[in-house]
Amino acid sequence: MITTNRTDSGNADFQALVRELDHDLSIRDGEDHAFYAQFNKTGSLAHAMVAYEDASPIGCGALKKYSDDTMEVKRMYVAPHKRRQGMAATILSALEAWTRELGYKKCILETGKNQPEAIALYKKCGYTIIPNYGQYKGIDNSVCFERSLIPAP
Repeated sequence: MITTNRTDSGNADFQALVRELDHDLSIRDGEDHAFYAQFNKTGSLAHAMVAYEDASPIGCGALKKYSDDTMEVKRMYVAPHKRRQGMAATILSALEAWTRELGYKKCILETGKNQPEAIALYKKCGYTIIPNYGQYKGIDNSVCFERSLIPAP
């Protein structure tokens, strides 16, 4: 059975999954990894989520306040043996529900061009590409997305 647990970045399972994510990204990003790593510190994330299959942690994601109406999705990861089973979409949907409960109206996120699976996931889940924001402005390897969480009239 799959469950999601709302926690914070101090959670040991979240930290272990983020270490796996960082290892994967260091390979994908190569020499660009140090640039991205500076924006992915998890020490103070109040809104982190861990997905479990039975008692085993298999994926994670987090939210970080970006503005008064926007949360930024951070640290999305699914263990390799659980990929292509809808787990990332489940985690993303749970993060969006949490965002709504907190009173925010949209989510934004950044991913890299070397992560085609992530790009496909975000498009499939209704995210649209936007101009690179914040620290990602002018970074050619970054792809930024947003999704409104307000139902269309």
